[in-house]
Amino acid sequence: MATLVQAVRLALHYGEEYLGVTDVFGEDVGPPLGGVFTATQGLRTAWNSPLDERGILGTAMGIAYAGGRPVCEIQFADYAFNVIDVMKVAGNQRWASAGGYPMPIVVMTPTGAGIRGSLYHSHSFESWASRLPGWKVVLPSNPLDAYGLTIAAIKDPNPVMLLLPKALMRVKGDRPLPGEPADPDELSKMIDAPVGADRAGWKPRWPDLPEYVVPIGSANRVREGEAATVVSYGRTLPLCAAAADELSKQGHTFDVIDLRSIFPYDWDLISQSIAKTGRLLVVNEDTEVTNFAEHLIRRAVDEHFYDLLVRPRALMGDHIPGIGMNQVYETNSVPQSYHIRDAMRDIAAEAA
Repeated sequence: MATLVQAVRLALHYGEEYLGVTDVFGEDVGPPLGGVFTATQGLRTAWNSPLDERGILGTAMGIAYAGGRPVCEIQFADYAFNVIDVMKVAGNQRWASAGGYPMPIVVMTPTGAGIRGSLYHSHSFESWASRLPGWKVVLPSNPLDAYGLTIAAIKDPNPVMLLLPKALMRVKGDRPLPGEPADPDELSKMIDAPVGADRAGWKPRWPDLPEYVVPIGSANRVREGEAATVVSYGRTLPLCAAAADELSKQGHTFDVIDLRSIFPYDWDLISQSIAKTGRLLVVNEDTEVTNFAEHLIRRAVDEHFYDLLVRPRALMGDHIPGIGMNQVYETNSVPQSYHIRDAMRDIAAEAA
């Protein structure tokens, strides 16, 4: 099975071969490195930019204005804060022109904790991104969705932010990508540059992959149950699914929904689930003040006040300036598996 970062790379290759991607660029995105996580390794259209996030996004907008279809990378989401004002401009261009000026740019950036990245490489960005009108924002939790959402983002005429969970980049999926070799070692031999060797003459051997699209705005119910609705995405989604499996042995079954798209998001699926369970828990690792979970809870209260059996709640990261490199600091700053398990058990057990 492909890893998440391999899936993104394969989708970008599909984009440059079949969907008109003209440029894939950012800091260290081109050869020989192919990005700090190797997401752009071997791509024909990849090139290195200066270390300038504002320049990266401005260049992407210029390419789009000229009729191109660029994918740019901000090396870590922590540095997306440097360019948020330009993101606001990118988000309003298609709207301001009544559709006359498409803005088909994809901004790809790793987000979240889980790699002991300390103060400058551990921020989550989805709550900030959700406040940028005109942007679509996606955040996959597994390789197959990463492949399908990347292709959907490339095809979209609006700016799309592709947030990639840092902690899951090297995690293999449990479902194959369409057309990938059955042997994961064979896939690695085909598309991963050799480590510690001269890569000047290396060329990838791309597998023949069909198009596979995960529509932006569609969530996925990964577990089904009655005790409560659990909404999550990115790094914390697999932890929620594992906690649901564990708690099912104790008689509590959960609807676990992988949001996949932060905006637009699949309110229909969430709403149907809340109407069934009467309980809502939203889990993510972003900081807890003005967190995107709070928007979902507000809407749940507005539209399901009389369906809710207990107060809806959110499990989020602490509202602190950063995450320390020490493993103890990171573990106690953002939700871990035991935090999620306890929160799910509590909401299921609370008397109506």
